[in-house]
Amino acid sequence: MPRKPKKEIATQQTTAQSLGSLLKSARDIMRKDKGLNGDLDRLPLLTWIMFLKFLDDLEMQREEEATLSGKRFKPAIEAPYRWRDWATSPQGITGDELLAFINQDETMRPDGSRGPGLFAYLRALSSSNGDNRRDVISTVFRGVDNRMKSGYLLRDVVNKVAGIHFTSSDELHTLGTLYETMLREMRDAAGDSGEFYTPRPVVRFMVEVSDPRLGEAVLDPASGTGGFLVEAFNYLAKQVKTVAQRKTLQDKSLSGYEPKPLPYLLCQMNLLLHGLDSPQIDAGNALRFKLTEIGEKERVDVILTNPPFGGEEEKGVQGNFPEDRQTSETALLFMQLIMRKLKRSQSTAGRSSRAAVVVPNGLLFGDGVSARIKEELFKDFNLHTIVRLPNGVFAPYTSIPTNILFFDRTGPTREVWYYEHPLPEGRKNYTKTAPLQFEEFVDCMKWWGKREEGDRAWRVPAAELLANNWNLDRKNPRAKEDITHLPPGELATSILQKEQRIAEIMSTISGLLAKNDA
Repeated sequence: MPRKPKKEIATQQTTAQSLGSLLKSARDIMRKDKGLNGDLDRLPLLTWIMFLKFLDDLEMQREEEATLSGKRFKPAIEAPYRWRDWATSPQGITGDELLAFINQDETMRPDGSRGPGLFAYLRALSSSNGDNRRDVISTVFRGVDNRMKSGYLLRDVVNKVAGIHFTSSDELHTLGTLYETMLREMRDAAGDSGEFYTPRPVVRFMVEVSDPRLGEAVLDPASGTGGFLVEAFNYLAKQVKTVAQRKTLQDKSLSGYEPKPLPYLLCQMNLLLHGLDSPQIDAGNALRFKLTEIGEKERVDVILTNPPFGGEEEKGVQGNFPEDRQTSETALLFMQLIMRKLKRSQSTAGRSSRAAVVVPNGLLFGDGVSARIKEELFKDFNLHTIVRLPNGVFAPYTSIPTNILFFDRTGPTREVWYYEHPLPEGRKNYTKTAPLQFEEFVDCMKWWGKREEGDRAWRVPAAELLANNWNLDRKNPRAKEDITHLPPGELATSILQKEQRIAEIMSTISGLLAKNDA
């Protein structure tokens, strides 16, 4: 008997090609539905359907394990709302009956009884039975709607997803890769109207040089679709050697915040597909806590993030920060949060807490609140490295120049190393069709452990940066910029940056003259 399940699972495994074909077929079906408008509607719908199939497969697996060990099993989702109750049979409920079961607050259920509809039931779940997954499910489905108008087309999509077998580790890995492709496509579909996410090569580089160790707590306070957490999970998974270490990875290693319903759902699914059984993603704004009330218990060992920039936070959120550092600029508030959230004590691996953060160029040369934040950063932390990314890394979603700040709790800062990441030879910028590749970071990673000044690397003493009001926007002293060959957009950005720097210098000179006159 014990051999039979293994044989069935083996025959159920599908190839990457067939999985890709299955997902494409599901999306082709959704294109026929009048309630859906593009991939921004189709991907969330496909995600919540896969989410329920995944949970049911996981529940059946855990129920079998509990039975074999003589333990009582507590399901997260009960009959008749489990996938197996309403979705498994290709001839199951369909049409208006299926739409009513999913959408309505009260309906006729698949077992013939009346009760809450599927979404109403899922949204009302709570962890009162000790299963935290219930809270996750409830939060996910509070931010989800079924926009399909045809219950018959919806049944066809359900039947396609039923062909995915989440009990196969090989299939899960393949599906995770395919899912990342879909996330990129959704980002592409969003264009300027949606959020843009960090390119995976940048994420992988940040994770590898930050080198999180098993037992350390890793946080992304602006998780988006979970790119940093997935990469950190993969990195930590390679360190697992024992059952106890696997439990540490699953239960104590990763956490995040994502307040927007769609990215929250996508983040949960992304992490589940990559092997994290119970993702610890808070569905609230990470900035909602009063900064002074965040103590050592709430702090973490490693922060990896690309916080939103260019946004504006409401007065209630700004009030959580010191009076002289309150601002509507989201990136500046996140920088303060990240600094506060780093542990003061060393980790279980005997290492200081550390952060890698993507920031816009404006934070580097900004004054006022920005300068006060940088002053604290230099006094209480060691800002040891700034990697300057070339224009176009986030193309075509934004042309804003970006940098990666690396700092830790071994401060204060005595000097800052700069590394200018070059464009590939012969290239003037990155594009959607020719993006940044991870291999391009190889030289920087070789330099990382054995630092020397060169054509791409230089260092600046902290005292020099202090004298310039903490302006960190330092250009490569060995580079010669020929702006005449820049594309129009980059040329305009370059001119604007130079004008801003001139304005800062003039302001400093005016202040010095005013002091002398006084």
